[in-house]
Amino acid sequence: MNICGYQKTTLLDYPGHVAATIFTGGCNFRCPFCHNSDLLSKSVATVSEEEIFSFLQKRKNILSGICITGGEPTLQPDLVEFIEKVRSLGYKVKLDTNGYRPQIISDLLSRNMLDYIAMDIKAGFSNYPKVSGILNINIETIKESISIIENSEIDYEFRTTVVKELHTKQDFFEVTEMISSPSPYYIQSFKDSGNILTPGLSSCDKETLEYYLSIVREKLPNSSLRGVD
Repeated sequence: MNICGYQKTTLLDYPGHVAATIFTGGCNFRCPFCHNSDLLSKSVATVSEEEIFSFLQKRKNILSGICITGGEPTLQPDLVEFIEKVRSLGYKVKLDTNGYRPQIISDLLSRNMLDYIAMDIKAGFSNYPKVSGILNINIETIKESISIIENSEIDYEFRTTVVKELHTKQDFFEVTEMISSPSPYYIQSFKDSGNILTPGLSSCDKETLEYYLSIVREKLPNSSLRGVD
C-alpha cells in the first residue's frame, strides 16, 4: 500500500467510532478545492505497512475502526490485502472514495470487507467536469457507484463539499435526482487547509448552505449540514 501518512486518533472521520485515518497517495481526480493536494501524485510510500500495523496492534483496546482515505484508495493494487490484515486485528473499516472505480467498490462489498463507505458527490452531473477537474469524465461510472452503494447492506453516506466559486443551486437540484431518498447526504463547508490545489477558493456563508440544504431536503429528508459553524 502506498501510505503517505496517518492520523492516530479521530472522532470525526468514522461516525460512531474512535478511529485512525490512513492516507493513501495518488488520485484520479484533480478537484480544484482538494485539501490533500500533496497526495495527488505521490507514488512512493512515506509510511511503511510495518509501522501502521505495529501501531494498530498497540491501539486495539482504544480504537475500534480505521478510515482509509486519500488521495483515492481504490487506486491501490493491494487494497484488498491491506484491509484483510486490518480486519484480522478486529477493526471495522470505513472507505472514503470518489466513486470513479465502481468495480473495486463492488468487489470489496462482495468480499464483505467494508463496514462503512463514504462517497463524495462532487457536484451535479452537469458541473462534474469542472468540479472534479476531469473534463472528459465518464459520468456513468459515478452513477454506477451510487447504485452499488445504495444497494449495499452496509452503512454509507454521500456528501458534497461546497465551494463558493464552484457550486450553485443547480448542483443541488441535480443531486436530488442522483441519489434516492433514504440515502444519508451531507452538505459540507469547504475549508481552506492552506494546501489546496487551486488557491483563492472560499467557503459559502451559512445562509447559502442552509438554502442549498432546503433544496435537497425536498426529496432527500436524510440530509444535513456538516462542518458548519
